[in-house]
Amino acid sequence: MTDTADVCLLMEGSYPYVAGGVSTWTHDLIKAHPDLTFHVVALVADRSTRKLAYELPGNVTGLTHVYLQDPDAGWPWMPGQGELFRRLEEPLRCLQQGGGLAEVAAVAKLLAPKRGRIGRRVLLNSEDAFRMVVRLYEGTLPDASFLEYFWGLRALMGGLFATMLAPMPKARVYHAISTGYAGLFAARAKLETGRPVLLTEHGIYTNERRIEILMAEWLFEGADVSLSVDKKKRDLRDLWLDTFASYSKACYDACDRIITLYGGNQEFQRRQGADPAKLKIIPNGIDYAGYSKVVRDTAPRSPTIALIGRVVPIKDVKTYVRAAGILREDIPDLKAMILGPLEEDPQYVEECRTIVAHLGLEDTVIFAGRVKLTDWLGKVDAIALTSVSEAQPLVILEAGASGVPTVATDVGSCSELLLGRPDEEPPLGAGGAVTALASPLETARELRALLLDPIWRERCATAIRERVRLYYDKVEIDRIYRDLYDEHIVLPDSQVPNLSLGAA
Repeated sequence: MTDTADVCLLMEGSYPYVAGGVSTWTHDLIKAHPDLTFHVVALVADRSTRKLAYELPGNVTGLTHVYLQDPDAGWPWMPGQGELFRRLEEPLRCLQQGGGLAEVAAVAKLLAPKRGRIGRRVLLNSEDAFRMVVRLYEGTLPDASFLEYFWGLRALMGGLFATMLAPMPKARVYHAISTGYAGLFAARAKLETGRPVLLTEHGIYTNERRIEILMAEWLFEGADVSLSVDKKKRDLRDLWLDTFASYSKACYDACDRIITLYGGNQEFQRRQGADPAKLKIIPNGIDYAGYSKVVRDTAPRSPTIALIGRVVPIKDVKTYVRAAGILREDIPDLKAMILGPLEEDPQYVEECRTIVAHLGLEDTVIFAGRVKLTDWLGKVDAIALTSVSEAQPLVILEAGASGVPTVATDVGSCSELLLGRPDEEPPLGAGGAVTALASPLETARELRALLLDPIWRERCATAIRERVRLYYDKVEIDRIYRDLYDEHIVLPDSQVPNLSLGAA
């Protein structure tokens, strides 16, 4: 912990324990700069034993954990804790209703002198903490269920306090790979160290949380179910959405540069208060040289499609399964592969298997689990991406470099990847097709066109391969990030005006 890393990466719920696009991007970023040292801060839910999904490269010099729902216990009592909660109450109230960096700084300043002593026993379990929660409830959501409010706020406060109290690794640059709690940690790093802070948002964190929150059945108690067009009052969903929006705003205000993958995301960042002068677009890049060497399997075999990714609700695997059922009516020997981890959401995996059995697709839909992608892409004719939320999916680029076209939902930059960038000159043509969300019929129709029309499939394969070569080669993307790191590593410490942490 005494050594200063060149870059401290802030990862929430992903690298190095959860496989996926963002984690793979992070792993490749570290390996691309072997002469830089990295410290990884993994923000995870609890203290349960975890298995590394990636072998940490040799230039990772440290790994720090932040347990969002299980902060250190701390002392059972602190002198002056009643006054502490009275001073915490106002910034916490503001963070529930659209606050930002000033409120995060206020919380951090109050807790900083007590690090190493204060923890969940005082901050979450004490009588003074309960009284503060009651006051916040009465002042912000008095019409909601108190029980639901209590547990919701406890979860939000637990994550906030854990992030404010965790050890701060020394680094020359702090680089958050999302907002949320990783963004909170980045804001705290700026306030405490004065070092430069970078943010790369693959997907917009608040949008992804909004999808999860609106789909969460346990948050619907007390929701407005009237037919009125105008919403009459805040409910428990607003508590979560507004709090995460506050965390994002704090991160944006603290960052020196705010990076995302494409213009659509950048517009969301502007709407949420990001300073346009800080914004920068750096697309994802993939190993074009490696993936372009994948050899097509020309041996006789069944027409094959694949969904590549984690089997989780946000990937909407159920739509893919239903599309396969429709497609099999025209292509009886179809093989529909699902290539990705199965362990993240076992209940959802079981629901998908139930649909497969109900539709009689056991011989068509194959759950292959985690695989080495280059071993499979030569045997796949087209891939499908049915996600309800994405940023700039690596699988479209990886498949594209291998000459495999994609049918994808119109989320994130999928349309730009498959149909062309605004600055593409000359236009390369379609590298597949874009469909509406949750449309098995449309997905099946576009996949059918690729499978049954080899001329169209080859035209799409040629277009997407060339687009990846020109615009998404990781060699160039790595150079851009290296320039960014080099620029900020040498900068002197700075202070955020009026928000530096002194004695509370």
